[in-house]
Amino acid sequence: MRVLGIETSCDDTGAAIYDTEQGLLVHRLASQIKLHREYGGVVPELAARDHIRTLLPLVDSLLADIPASSPPVDAVAWTAGPGLAGALLVGASVGRSLADAWGVPAVGVHHMEGHLLAPMLEDEPPAFPFVALLVSGGHSMLVDVADVGDYRILGQSLDDAAGEAFDKTAKLLGLGYPGGPAIAKAALDGDPCRFEFPRPMVNRPGLDFSFSGLKTHVRTTAESLELNRQDIADIARCFEDAVVDTLCIKCLRALKQTGRNCIVIAGGVGANRRLREQLRTRTEEIGATVYYPRPEFCTDNGAMIAYAGSVRLAMGAGTADSDFEVRSRWAITEI
Repeated sequence: MRVLGIETSCDDTGAAIYDTEQGLLVHRLASQIKLHREYGGVVPELAARDHIRTLLPLVDSLLADIPASSPPVDAVAWTAGPGLAGALLVGASVGRSLADAWGVPAVGVHHMEGHLLAPMLEDEPPAFPFVALLVSGGHSMLVDVADVGDYRILGQSLDDAAGEAFDKTAKLLGLGYPGGPAIAKAALDGDPCRFEFPRPMVNRPGLDFSFSGLKTHVRTTAESLELNRQDIADIARCFEDAVVDTLCIKCLRALKQTGRNCIVIAGGVGANRRLREQLRTRTEEIGATVYYPRPEFCTDNGAMIAYAGSVRLAMGAGTADSDFEVRSRWAITEI
C-alpha cells in the first residue's frame, strides 16, 4: 500500500509517499523559516497562506518521481492535530480532496504520534515496548509506549516546553529564529563552566518538566552583563547544557521507573547534537539503548505522517467519507 502523507501543522509544508513493502519512496519539505524570521516566531495567518501556495506543487513534484499509475497512491494521510488550526485545515482539506478525487481511503494522523513513530523509518527501528521523549515545538513529554496506540504519559511540561525555551532564549540573546539551531551554534564557542544554571525539577520526584524558571535565570544573567559575543556564547552553552542535562536525568528516571531498556527521542529538539551524545553515553552506562530518527525527520515532515497513516490504516482506521476534522489541541492518549 502506498500512502501520501501531508504535514501542515505549523510552519513546514511536508509531503511524502510511503510504501508498506518498499519503504519511503520520496519526500519533500518546504520550510517557512525565512518568512517568519523577521517576526521572531511563527505568524499563524502567514503560515496558513504559505501552505496554500506550497502544498499542491509539492505533491505534484512527489508524484512526478514515482511510476505513473491510476490512482497514484492507495491512501492519503494528513496531520489532523494538534497544531495551528488554519494551517491544519489546509493540509486536511487538500488531503481529503485528493482522496475523494482518487477514490481512495484517507485518515487524519496525530502529529505527536507521527513524531513518536518516525524512528520506524530507519533501517534499524526500535521494537515495542519503549519509552519515548517527545520534544517538539510546544510539547515536552515522556510517554510509555507499549504498542501503537497504547500510550501512557509519564510526565510533561507544566509551562514552557524545551523547544519554546530554546526559541525564547535565542530571542533574548539576539540569536534569531529558530532558536534551537541558533543556540547550538553559539554554544560551540561557549565556556560550560562560567555560569551555573539550574536543572529544573530534577531534585523532586516525578517526570514533569518546567523550563520557565531556567528561562528567567538566563534573562537575569543576561541583564547583569553588557552582552558581548563571548557572553552570549557562554550563556548559550550553559543554557544548552542545563536543558540537555535535565532531559537526560528525566529519561533515565523514566527508564528505571518503567523497567524499559529502550528509549526513543523524537521531535525538533531531538536533533540537538549534545543531547544525542549525552543520552547515548548515559544509556550505554545502564545497558539501555537510545533511538533517534535521522535529523531531517526530527523536525516536522511528511514522511512521519505517511508512515503513521499506513500503520493506522492497517489497524482499520480511515474512511471514504468526505467529512474531516482538525483539532488544535489533542492529547496523544485520546487517539
